Amino acid sequence: MQNTASPGIFTLQFWLLGTSSFLFSSSFNMLIPELPSYLSAMGGAEYKGFIIGLFTLTAGISRPFSGRLTDRVGRVPVMAFGSLVCFICGFLYPVFTTVMPFLLLRLVHGFSTGFKPTGTAAYIADIIPANRRGEAMGIHGMCMGVGSAFGPAVGSMISQSFSINALFYTSSLFALMSIVILFNMKETLVEKERLSVKAFKITWRDIFEPDVFSPAFVTFLAYFGFGAVATLSPDFSEYLGLNNRGIYFMVFTLFSILIRFVAGKLSDRKGRIPVTIAGCTILIVSMIITGYADSVFLFVTGAAFFGISMGILSPVLSAWTVDLSNDHNRGRAIASMYISLEAGIGLGAFLSAALFANKVENLPLVFMIMAAFAAAALIYTILLYRYKRKVSRVI
Repeated sequence: MQNTASPGIFTLQFWLLGTSSFLFSSSFNMLIPELPSYLSAMGGAEYKGFIIGLFTLTAGISRPFSGRLTDRVGRVPVMAFGSLVCFICGFLYPVFTTVMPFLLLRLVHGFSTGFKPTGTAAYIADIIPANRRGEAMGIHGMCMGVGSAFGPAVGSMISQSFSINALFYTSSLFALMSIVILFNMKETLVEKERLSVKAFKITWRDIFEPDVFSPAFVTFLAYFGFGAVATLSPDFSEYLGLNNRGIYFMVFTLFSILIRFVAGKLSDRKGRIPVTIAGCTILIVSMIITGYADSVFLFVTGAAFFGISMGILSPVLSAWTVDLSNDHNRGRAIASMYISLEAGIGLGAFLSAALFANKVENLPLVFMIMAAFAAAALIYTILLYRYKRKVSRVI
């Protein structure tokens, strides 16, 4: 179905993909630190949880379609559509300046991450040998991570130095550059179909691939914390006196970048599950530190631990998902994992905003609950590891 993967991973196609992903990640992440205060200025402070929640809701809903189209129409068109949504939305934010239209646009903007990462993960799986899959996911994650760090920090500076509208237009520019790069990439899906109504007919198996239940379930539980961080870290930053609301994101992403390559490569040698156990353990620690941070030092320390945990879990869970898929259901399998991811982020965002209720004294409770979700992921993974070891000894 796909072209045979070359033995190396540092090809032109791979680095083009990484550059496109960096620009795409920068495009939508640069908005995140400034949107809570932007929405509050409109009079929608009570809807802060919807900023991330609606975004991930649409991303999750679109995953079955993006997975199906990835397996039928091609990887590159699906990636290009995701970047195109970011490009268009950047121009619409300055037009939608009241609460409900703004929230509607956040809903539409979510289509971007519903499509681009699905096609990207399938493309990587097509061109990378199975025994280096974790390493490749780690390296590509570094490209996304640099965008996630660069975007929020630069976005806040653009907004403060120029205007919020300048930030929106810059977001569109980055998305446009991501699309241009994709035009120079060779499609890896050989048996392609023409785009038709039939391609959009979804079955239950398109919504969730049972073969990847374990990594999808761990992803769901682990990413509640991400939803809380994305929603509350800007308010937390203001409470601690940090003018640049992107600092937490920058620190978190920098540490995530530093660990991704090592984590992915280690999972290729030691296995996905043991490395996942380490990531979940560190995630629990990060939630506890962040929740009880009463100084900038502790807040940044929590961001560092959170970055390490996500830097471990992101490439390893992606590689684990691809390991359990095959050529014919790869897009669907990856989409299932991302549906779980977005469900975790979205529910984490809504839940954390509701518990926070714009009261600083509620922050410890919020992050302890997020730590509990991470603990559930850890317990499940440990039990799965023990079960698999027991079965392997019997066999």
